[in-house]
Amino acid sequence: MRRLILFRHAKAEPSDPGLEDRARALTERGRKDAAKIGAYMAGHALIPDRVVISPAARTQETWKSTATAFKPAPAAMSANALYDATPHAIFAVIKEAPSAAHSLLIVAHNPGLHEVALMLIATGDIEARARLREKLPTAGLVIIDFAFDDWSKLHPQSGRLERFVSPKWLDAATN
Repeated sequence: MRRLILFRHAKAEPSDPGLEDRARALTERGRKDAAKIGAYMAGHALIPDRVVISPAARTQETWKSTATAFKPAPAAMSANALYDATPHAIFAVIKEAPSAAHSLLIVAHNPGLHEVALMLIATGDIEARARLREKLPTAGLVIIDFAFDDWSKLHPQSGRLERFVSPKWLDAATN
């Protein structure tokens, strides 16, 4: 079995004509949301073997805020292919993951991340799938399980949505 964790970066500063898009940082809410997702992941044993992140500041900062929940934090690598990526580019990054990585975390951007999630999921909780079809919010976490034993066997509609969470959903569940 293989597990894919797709994680959209947390809330970032708005676009600014004087700032390169890649340099946009997280807002205070974004840092808190990323830390909240990290605590959720650690508390539910959702610890990736391999972490691949877009080189954008907001994705790097999302992982940094999330990783504080792990002791020790899994090592992460940047992949230029994940910045402003199409779903097919993200699919290719996943498919190239080493077979030793049973649990792979991708930290990237919409719309590509949302689209690749929809492309990969065939089954799973109907309500969660409906929520995901509607939107992958900032700091949204999509966990997809696959029956195969090597990432090279990845193909569309081959995964089962194990869960879909967001900071807003976590807040609602605790209130």
